[in-house]
Amino acid sequence: MIKSELVQKLADENPNLFHRDVERIVSIVFDEITDSLARGDRVELRGFGAFSVKHRPARVGRNPRSGEAVSIEEKWTPFFKAGKELRDRMNHDGRFSAAATQAMTGPGDT
Repeated sequence: MIKSELVQKLADENPNLFHRDVERIVSIVFDEITDSLARGDRVELRGFGAFSVKHRPARVGRNPRSGEAVSIEEKWTPFFKAGKELRDRMNHDGRFSAAATQAMTGPGDT
């Protein structure tokens, strides 16, 4: 699902709200999550999961084509950890059959 699909679904489920208002609400929520992470704060949505920021120190990597050593700068990256309710729904409500799991992971992956 992309942002525009989320906005449309919420607008369809809430006919009392204008589409532009739903779009603004979704944008504000995403902006607040982004701003909180940029400040180094953790964002927890109970039952869904938690967003946090992880530090990746500077290191020496390798160029996969040439094998040459490459310096990689330190960086901060967003990290998402799914909540228990989300994990349970993904694994126990029957939506992910063996065939669907096989299609997502590919043959031989388990």
